[in-house]
Amino acid sequence: MTRVAWLFPGQGSQQVGMGRALAQAYPAAARAFEEANAALGWDLRTACWDGPADRLDLTVNAQPAIVTTSVAALRAALDAGLHADDPVCLGHSVGEYSALVAASALGLADAVRLVRRRGELMQAADGAGGMAAVIGLDAATIERAVSGSGVVVANDNAPGQVVISGPLEAVAAAGEPLRSAGAKRVIPLRVSGAFHSPAMRAVAPDLRRAIDAAAWSALRLSVIANVDAEPHEHAHDFLELLERQVWSPVRWVASIRRAADLGATSFIEFGAGNVLTGLVKRILPDARTADVSDPASLKQAIAGQR
Repeated sequence: MTRVAWLFPGQGSQQVGMGRALAQAYPAAARAFEEANAALGWDLRTACWDGPADRLDLTVNAQPAIVTTSVAALRAALDAGLHADDPVCLGHSVGEYSALVAASALGLADAVRLVRRRGELMQAADGAGGMAAVIGLDAATIERAVSGSGVVVANDNAPGQVVISGPLEAVAAAGEPLRSAGAKRVIPLRVSGAFHSPAMRAVAPDLRRAIDAAAWSALRLSVIANVDAEPHEHAHDFLELLERQVWSPVRWVASIRRAADLGATSFIEFGAGNVLTGLVKRILPDARTADVSDPASLKQAIAGQR
């Protein structure tokens, strides 16, 4: 059997109804939503299942919703018989917290409280920032085109799919030099700030206090970090890594390639949708992929491991 990488999506994957079908079919998934509700003291489950979308899309709500749904999907899959032979874990941005729950470094209750606080801090940060997706250019070319503008590469998601971040006016102005450099499209994103950019440094001290206050346990699985695209075996590493992550680029291409270097040939995404497995196919065209977002996809993922 080949090594598997477990993937956990980030903000933007949220959708009304996420996790409902899994929770109705698998008690382990239902318990994840119950745990999150109890930890947060409000009805996250209803926000996930019934919306409305504008409430779910708020950063402060979306982040705990995404982590809870991913953990619910993983628990359902394990209960249903998914193999778990030394997988390597990695999550995109807030999905890294889901990966740490999967690897037993954080309990779900601590994780949702932590990302709720992360969402509060990010949502309250300077609203004069924005982000845009750049289609058709690699990260190095983008960095050269926007050098000195205050705009940075925030997410290196896949070849030809990169997200930039920075002051709103600078992000808007970056369209012209990027198109001149060969970008096919520059698409503004509906976000409340310049995430994964130096603008988020201001939230780092408060976020670090919340990270330090969480109950941490030993990692049982390796987790590849967004910040350095390297596998980590010690939970204590993530106290600094998660603080840096909020203002540093998500090195997703390098992270997926690192997972492949570690022997991963199969990638399974847990949560709402299949964005990350789509990115994997662009990074590693020969990789096997599956996602677990509902009972039907869960059964397909298990069948694919046989």
